[in-house]
Amino acid sequence: MNETPFARDVVDGLIGASGIRDVGAASIRELRKLVASIEEATGKKFIKMEMGIPGLPAPAVGIEAEIEALRRGVASSYPDIEGIPELRAEGARFVKNFLNVDCAPRNCFAAVGSMQACFSTLMVAGRMDKAKDTVLFINPGFPVHKQMVKMIGLKAAGFDVYAHRGKKLKIALESLLEKGNVSVILYSNPNNPSWICFTEEELAIIAEAAERHGALVLEDLAYFAMDFRRELGAPGRPPFQSTVARYTDKYVLFISSSKAFSYAGQRVGLLVVPDAVFSLDRPDLLAYYPSSRFGHAIVYGTLYATTSGVAHSAQAGLAALLRAANDGKLDFIETVKEYGRRARIMKELFLKNGFRLVYDRDGDQPLADGFYFTVSYPGLSGGGLVAELLYYGVSAIALETTGSEQAGIRACVSFVLPEHFPELEKRLALFRAHHPR
Repeated sequence: MNETPFARDVVDGLIGASGIRDVGAASIRELRKLVASIEEATGKKFIKMEMGIPGLPAPAVGIEAEIEALRRGVASSYPDIEGIPELRAEGARFVKNFLNVDCAPRNCFAAVGSMQACFSTLMVAGRMDKAKDTVLFINPGFPVHKQMVKMIGLKAAGFDVYAHRGKKLKIALESLLEKGNVSVILYSNPNNPSWICFTEEELAIIAEAAERHGALVLEDLAYFAMDFRRELGAPGRPPFQSTVARYTDKYVLFISSSKAFSYAGQRVGLLVVPDAVFSLDRPDLLAYYPSSRFGHAIVYGTLYATTSGVAHSAQAGLAALLRAANDGKLDFIETVKEYGRRARIMKELFLKNGFRLVYDRDGDQPLADGFYFTVSYPGLSGGGLVAELLYYGVSAIALETTGSEQAGIRACVSFVLPEHFPELEKRLALFRAHHPR
């Protein structure tokens, strides 16, 4: 057996002790804990690509605003469930400035990150119609979204968008929507894990199909404006972040502060619900909520019952960040372009050592370099590649866990610093030597 940087017997023993039955199917958090145990046992460090945690410092403007809010005494009072006024006002400005979508403060709500925004929306949207108990995923997608659907008790359907880009997307959507049981369509844009970005043609197709079949479109903008092929950071000036909201009014948006603003630790984001959705009246909601109105059910039935509101100071921090971005004083995109620079170099290292890109194009354009990329290795399944790379001190998640039908892994660039590149290249070269094609 070829000698690997991390001894096989040590890694295998720790996998057995972890209780993980199949490393290739392990969740992100399970892999993270396993990697930590291997590092502790061996005294050596992994190249960590399994978890999408921001690796850049949070902007000072948010931190200072939180400190000032705490000094004003906000810690002793509950924030409004809907969100503090300044956050809602700046959120509406942000939607207009960077999405070019008309939005009022009444359409913006504070959420504990885009995760809670999505969970809360699924809780309500998935129960509006007894006949529509299914969430349609445009895969691949964030594995936790699929876990949410299970927790709520809804059904899931989906397809891998890999072979259904452009006009083919309409065919794939219609084949599932025509069954009449889909309540919502859910996807992220840019996409986690593949980093594809839907074209304007594709977003129009999604909107048209959803309206025709009476489904809401849930658009997760966790990686807001991080398509670095376009200059998306100038408030009020094109180009703007692409969104389905320009093609339909039956949408809900989730805007995270975690990646674009490197504000992940504060767990605060925006839930954007337009009037056309907020005012929906669905009698089936009365089985779960005191009101049949979508807006009342999501704010006072779900946001209130799950968190009683987002931490007061965190809202003040995000409000300050959004205000600075809206006023053109904070170029948040320029800062996070570092992820694109890392991705470009890391892709080159993988390709140089026999790996192949999986999701590689948006229409006629090469895929952007960004927070994630996907690679495969000939002869190995995604799960098999995850397991084998552990012996080389490289961690990632399998595409199979995201709803993808492709063999490969998702690599996150945020924890891989430039000084790690030589060691990554060394380990990938050894992997290739041990796995001749």
